[in-house]
Amino acid sequence: MYYVVMPARDIRDNLATEQYLMNNKDFDEPLVLFYIENPCIIVGRNQNTLEEINAEYVREHHITVTRRLSGGGAVYQDANNVCFSFVVDADDEEFGDFKKMTQPIVDALKHLGAKDVEVSGRNDILVDGKKFSGNAMYTQNGKTFCHGTLSYDVDLDVLTKALNVPADKIKSKGIKSVRSRVTNIRPYLDEQYQNLTTEQFRDTLLLSLFEADDLEQIKDHEYQLTDEDQEQIDQIKQETYANWDWVYGKSPQFTVQKRQHFTSGTIDARLQITNGKIAAIKFYGDFFGVQPVADLETQLIGLDYEFATLQEYLADIDIGQFFAGITAGELAKLLCD
Repeated sequence: MYYVVMPARDIRDNLATEQYLMNNKDFDEPLVLFYIENPCIIVGRNQNTLEEINAEYVREHHITVTRRLSGGGAVYQDANNVCFSFVVDADDEEFGDFKKMTQPIVDALKHLGAKDVEVSGRNDILVDGKKFSGNAMYTQNGKTFCHGTLSYDVDLDVLTKALNVPADKIKSKGIKSVRSRVTNIRPYLDEQYQNLTTEQFRDTLLLSLFEADDLEQIKDHEYQLTDEDQEQIDQIKQETYANWDWVYGKSPQFTVQKRQHFTSGTIDARLQITNGKIAAIKFYGDFFGVQPVADLETQLIGLDYEFATLQEYLADIDIGQFFAGITAGELAKLLCD
């Protein structure tokens, strides 16, 4: 396994680095990335950014907002959070198998004393029944990355104020509030690991993954970014993660909204219906899928907006490629009921 410890504290730099390494470098072993950010919100690829954030609070507190390539829900991070990312060959892992992909991190945390850590639901890691890690996955060009957060000592009060979490998502978890569902991992670690800096916590996890005693022992496994690498990373940042259109997007006026929370994620469909036909459609949500949902949106334009037509059309499409765990019948029912 190789590793990269990113020096930047801007989430946009780090997501650009992750994307660049995934698409432009061929490693003969898996790659693990670690990064730490200043206060930021990262929305999932398919989410409606303005509906996921408390825009006034975010602006007043200078919280960076960006969108990632992977699906899933919005997350808040600050400098007391550690992010990790595993980059592997897509053929080696099943898309959506978060339990397997995050197992090395779970094992490392148990080694540090957090005995009750477990992967739960679609993509969360819990301790004592509370979430401290959210994870997402993305596949392209034969590579897959699985990245996630690790709340070591994040300001959870800011988290609850900066994000707008839909009521149906909270209800589906059987809880009363976001604050009661989330926690930090620090209090659950052995005492010797409870007063680490975020950087020390990161390095301790890294050493645990490599079963090493100090960083000097694993220096041959570290990939050092070159000036050429950084130049291309900066370009990706500007074209994507710092690009207003990518982060916030532009949408037409919709006349119909259909929303449902499924076990495998929420779909929020917005449609513009003209003369009984779909003139425009946009899918929002925290769902996962291998294929860009925009491809499906394009295919649906022009179809009659009625259940039988959509059910017949969708039956010939592998809907699971766009919405993992959701069937064509469920999607047709959602759009027309």
